Amino acid sequence: MTATTTDTTADKAKSRSRSKNRAANQAALQMLCDTYPEVFNRDNVRPLKIGIQEDLVADEKVAKNKIKRALASYVRSPYYFRSLQEGADRIGLDGEASGAVTASEAEHAKQQLKEINKRRQQRVRDDKAKQREERMSNKLELLLNKHG
Repeated sequence: MTATTTDTTADKAKSRSRSKNRAANQAALQMLCDTYPEVFNRDNVRPLKIGIQEDLVADEKVAKNKIKRALASYVRSPYYFRSLQEGADRIGLDGEASGAVTASEAEHAKQQLKEINKRRQQRVRDDKAKQREERMSNKLELLLNKHG
């Protein structure tokens, strides 16, 4: 087995693991959306109250490990970062305003969005380079088979 084959196998395993985690996170988030539709809504993402995790745990409607997974997914999404505008109301479990987004929190969110976009652009560049490399390799293989 070559190093490239080993790398590919490891990459596939890592990718499967990431997919499973992502699916578990999305399932946990869906559970929060179903349980607290006025707070967790993918079509109307709003800033959450500081300390909402403790409120969710205390409410005991969703398992603690599911809460952590769901919140991690929710607050790391570009939609959530976009919702963090200075002065925007933060929402508590009761659906009522509970604090406001500060200027530094809004600035941090802007920086996070820039990082997400930068990583996304790099992934696109890497994918294109990989595709070019695969095409070239396939052409070379065809030539070698044709003339070999």
